[in-house]
Amino acid sequence: MSKKHKIVKNWYTSGIFDEDIVKKMVRDAVEKGWIIKEEYAEITGEKYFDGDSE
Repeated sequence: MSKKHKIVKNWYTSGIFDEDIVKKMVRDAVEKGWIIKEEYAEITGEKYFDGDSE
C-alpha cells in the first residue's frame, strides 16, 4: 500500500467533494505517484485508464 493511500481514500469516502471532482483528484494522485493504478481501482471501483491502456 502506498504511503498516501489512506489520505487519498479518505478524500473519496468523505463525501466532501463532488464525485467527478474527487475522481479527478484520485486520478491526479496516480499521475503524481502518490498511489498506484491498482489502488485507484480499489478506491473508486473503476479501472484506471491512462490512454495508453487497451
